[in-house]
Amino acid sequence: MGTNDNFILAIESSCDETSASVIVDGKVLNNIVATQSVHEKYGGVVPELASRAHQENLIPVVQEAVLSAGITLDQLSAVAFTRGPGLMGSLLVGVSFAKALAFARNIPLIEVNHMQAHILAHFIDDPKPKFPFICLTVSGGHTQLVLVKDFLEMEEIGETQDDAVGEAFDKTAKLLGLPYPGGPLIDKYAKDGNPKAFKFPVTRMPGLNYSFSGIKTAVLYFLRDQLKENPKFIEENLADLSASIQWTLIEMLQIKLKEAVKQYGVKEVAIAGGVSANSGLRNTLDELAAKEGWNLYIPKFEYCTDNAGMIAMAAYYKYLAKEFSTFDVTPLAKMKI
Repeated sequence: MGTNDNFILAIESSCDETSASVIVDGKVLNNIVATQSVHEKYGGVVPELASRAHQENLIPVVQEAVLSAGITLDQLSAVAFTRGPGLMGSLLVGVSFAKALAFARNIPLIEVNHMQAHILAHFIDDPKPKFPFICLTVSGGHTQLVLVKDFLEMEEIGETQDDAVGEAFDKTAKLLGLPYPGGPLIDKYAKDGNPKAFKFPVTRMPGLNYSFSGIKTAVLYFLRDQLKENPKFIEENLADLSASIQWTLIEMLQIKLKEAVKQYGVKEVAIAGGVSANSGLRNTLDELAAKEGWNLYIPKFEYCTDNAGMIAMAAYYKYLAKEFSTFDVTPLAKMKI
């Protein structure tokens, strides 16, 4: 690495992952993540506990990122942070730290939209999608279809009107008695189940929008009725229930994705966000891409979940465009693409 390299430190603290990453001239050098286990016993993320854990984890995570990159803080060209969307208390920890460091070092401050970063995670490694492409972003908090025209030019063309698909996975998993986070467990049990064993409603919304609250209600009433007749119904049918729930959620995702690809005439298709790690979704979209003639892109697992590597990549393109923040910037719990 030369003396004129531009090192950017990126910080991610939008939910329950504390992460830091250093990028140099478009190459992500590391991706340090501290996961919070404190939420498991509560069945979901507790905002106050999340922000406290960020305060404990942030400095060690940043130190590790800088050290493993082989640089010092004096070599940083900019500091980037997630401005939103996310939990306000968690975001505030990252924003405050980034401001203080940038001010102390007299270097630029770069705000990053968490959802844009999920999409730009595709540019960390090869193969990379070509513009324009459609990205299905699926996570615990968001489900969106985005037309990506350039690195910093994106248009949301569809979104969920209620629950995100990740929430639907976790909430139905809770109904099955599975611990939080339940989404990965549904994926695990579904591998041994019959996806057509039980039929749940596939909700259809106008345009390219989604709705996932209906399946939660349908599963709730279905289980209530079955458990009256057989108290061991869930235990005896866990694999088939998991497979049927997963099939229904994936079916809803792929229907709208196919419509978006047809509507915009784009064959470059990308998947991003934590739920893109779901093996059922990956297999379904691999088959669909082969059938439809799409070029399909999914980042490595470590860049699917919340991480600073993707924040660093987004910050790199904003740095090139000289899109810097002022020091009166505040976090945003909700933030559009």
